[in-house]
Amino acid sequence: MRKIKKHQHRHGLFRWIALALLVLTGLAAFFIPPVQPDIEAASAEVAGPLFNLPVIGDFYLTNSLIGILLVDLIIVGLALAVRKTLKSSNIPGKSIGGVIVAILEVLFDLTEKTAGKWAKKVFPWFATITLTVLVANLLDLMPGIEGIGLLVPSASGYVIKTLIPGVLSTITRQADAAQLYSLVTFVRSPSTDLNFTLALGLISVISIQVMGLRYQGFIYSKRFFNVSTLFSKPGLGVMDFMVSVLELISEFAKIISFTFRLFGSIFAGMVLLALSGTFIPVIGQSGVMLFELFMGLIQALVFGLLTMVFMSQAIRGEEQEETQKDERPIPVVEG
Repeated sequence: MRKIKKHQHRHGLFRWIALALLVLTGLAAFFIPPVQPDIEAASAEVAGPLFNLPVIGDFYLTNSLIGILLVDLIIVGLALAVRKTLKSSNIPGKSIGGVIVAILEVLFDLTEKTAGKWAKKVFPWFATITLTVLVANLLDLMPGIEGIGLLVPSASGYVIKTLIPGVLSTITRQADAAQLYSLVTFVRSPSTDLNFTLALGLISVISIQVMGLRYQGFIYSKRFFNVSTLFSKPGLGVMDFMVSVLELISEFAKIISFTFRLFGSIFAGMVLLALSGTFIPVIGQSGVMLFELFMGLIQALVFGLLTMVFMSQAIRGEEQEETQKDERPIPVVEG
């Protein structure tokens, strides 16, 4: 009984601390308005040029590139946590490694139901893409990601305001200032950069074709350029050829779909998060963050599931059709 009361007292104390922090944050946002970064589709240059490439030209360090490196470090940390959990003799508990192990088990069950005996071949792609997109989507919700950076002169933005001379300064919006500054953040969520989503879409679609060619052989190309019956059965052959051309077009459409679905959802969330912080600081952003958390989970799962389903279809190919034919009931003639 004493332990229950102690737990309730501690839980109530945490609630009061959370409420106090929320009030203090609201007051701070009222007296010192939060700085909003420039909303641009292109990533911003943080440093550079670092070196020169023969064809591309000067290479700059951008905030999206720093975000990708941070995502990679987080995934490596999660992998080490999973390794530590699997090596321990104890049952995985509430550690971060145990949570990731539970998530991977759910993803493997989904893969096994779709890919069947090819689940072990498809699962690494499915899990890697899903976790990468998930971490990249949720990176935008981490504190300081869109609020810490460099102040650069610009035509429209903020003006530096001194609070305590020589000690503390901030910036605030003012239209009639002689020199205005804008904020270039050090880190940006990779999912809000079209280059990242396009690269991920290309990786997904190309890996699907590679797996199809690897496990079906050259016959897989018949799916996109079918001329096997073009001369033996001209009527049906033309139809088969047109269907294969449509299949080829649909593969390129997958790249566009993968790219703009993820980019549009996460970029729109970034804009909504910035606007809500301008109109209703703290309280407005809290509701938007919950919505963005949900959208980040859904978009990561959708991206990974589509890759897994398309890859399973590419690997199984004719085997799936033959299995469906074998499962058809055999007609029985009575009498």
